[in-house]
Amino acid sequence: MKVAVFPGSFDPLTLGHLDLIKRGSALFDQLAVAVMTNSSKNPLFTVEERVAQIKEAVSGLDNVSVITTDGLTVNLMNRIGADYLMRGLRNTTDFQYERDIAAMNNFLDDQCETVFFLAKPEYQHLSSSLLKEVTSAGGDISAYLPANINEALKKRLAERELLRVKEDNEEAR
Repeated sequence: MKVAVFPGSFDPLTLGHLDLIKRGSALFDQLAVAVMTNSSKNPLFTVEERVAQIKEAVSGLDNVSVITTDGLTVNLMNRIGADYLMRGLRNTTDFQYERDIAAMNNFLDDQCETVFFLAKPEYQHLSSSLLKEVTSAGGDISAYLPANINEALKKRLAERELLRVKEDNEEAR
């Protein structure tokens, strides 16, 4: 059985991510989408919120599960019996970054095989960070997000704006 892990912070999951998940689910018998914590990022959604959002977005894919873990990806792979690590590449910068991670994962566990998927052209410019930035400035990025996640993003940014206005008003007093 071919089991793969697709790790990421997915804050938020984009249609580019979803495309990779669909393509991976066609290639592997089981695909675990692993929602990870990236200490260098300031997440907009909690891990639990992201897991719920992704579960809804992949609900029609029977061989896809959504999990979360802390620690090394290779340890997760060993725990769930995965031999493949699935990663997406948008550009040469991604390639250089992912190449180094793949080499380190292979050093940590020589059975870890990384499989790279090239992003489709319509998604090569996307990043979750860019989409959050555009949305927070009032841009409409709904064409790049699953509907449930687009609504959650709008709601979260509106909540944050209300909180900011409230704090500004309290400081002005």
